[in-house]
Amino acid sequence: MAAISPLSITASQVGANAPYGIGRAAAAMTRAAAAMPNAKARAAAQDFEAVFLNSMFSEMMTKVDGEGPFGGNQANGIWRSFLVNEFSKTFAQSGGVGLAQDVYKSLMAQQEARAR
Repeated sequence: MAAISPLSITASQVGANAPYGIGRAAAAMTRAAAAMPNAKARAAAQDFEAVFLNSMFSEMMTKVDGEGPFGGNQANGIWRSFLVNEFSKTFAQSGGVGLAQDVYKSLMAQQEARAR
C-alpha cells in the first residue's frame, strides 16, 4: 500500500463529520501547505528589501563620526554596522519603502508562469 503524505489528505478524504474535527484539521493542513510557497516568496521579498535598505543606511552613515569618548574609533564602526542591520530589518518588516511588495508580485508572477 502506498504511503499518503499528511499534507496531501483533503477534508473529503477524511470526512467533514469525522470525530474531533479531523476533517477540518486536514483541510487546514492542506491550506497551510498551499500557502507555504507564498510565505517563502513574501519572506524572500522582505529579505531583499532589508538588504537594499541596509545598503542605503550604510551609505548614509559613512561620514557620520561620533563625538565624545566613544566617537571615531573602530568599535564605533562595528557597532554602527549592527545598528544599521537592525534598522534595515525593522524597516523592512514594518513595510519599508514598498520594494518588498513589488518583488513579491514579481516572484508570484514567475511562479504562475512556471506552473503553466
